Amino acid sequence: MNEVNKDGFCTIYIARHGKTEWNLEKINQGQSESNISELGLKQAQEASHKLKDVNFSAIYSSDLSMAHRTAEIIKGNRDIDIQKSKSLRGRSYGTFEGKKIEVYKNFFKDKLAEREILPEKEYISFRLAPDIETDEDITIRFMGKLMEISINHPNESVLVVTHGGDIKNFLVKVGYIERKSFKEGSFIHGGYMKVISDGNNFSVELIDGIEE
Repeated sequence: MNEVNKDGFCTIYIARHGKTEWNLEKINQGQSESNISELGLKQAQEASHKLKDVNFSAIYSSDLSMAHRTAEIIKGNRDIDIQKSKSLRGRSYGTFEGKKIEVYKNFFKDKLAEREILPEKEYISFRLAPDIETDEDITIRFMGKLMEISINHPNESVLVVTHGGDIKNFLVKVGYIERKSFKEGSFIHGGYMKVISDGNNFSVELIDGIEE
């Protein structure tokens, strides 16, 4: 697949890692490690097949193993070193990592309901607990890394493997989706999107991975 980039723009393929064991067990993963599952390996292979003809100049991934393993599979036989970054991790859930999602949602039931009725600006900065990242925290961290990548790779195509929360908040920030109408988990494991950026502005060109 030959990329025709706008002059000075970077083409970024942003992929979600394959499903993990904790994903299958509905456990809060956050920034903790969980092994990629057999299903997750198949999802990564499917993404690899879809992106097999893209001429990547660089590959970046979250430093967590499920993202790095997905990046390795998509990389295939390309002679590229995968660059790991903590900035590409998903949300930190603090002490609630490794606990059932149902436990987390029940514990914060009232706060989650309070947040739900807030306008967007207040919603994104609403903090459930001191050790849990807000949507604003995630967006600043993730998009800052994407800007850096875009500036470092003008007129090139780059792969970024990350986590679902990063992708959702990115799509909200660039105005591609509305937060409250986007069902949690709609961007599938192994799904990807193609984004064009000059290091400041972002345009979503294609998405292969949103379930209705």
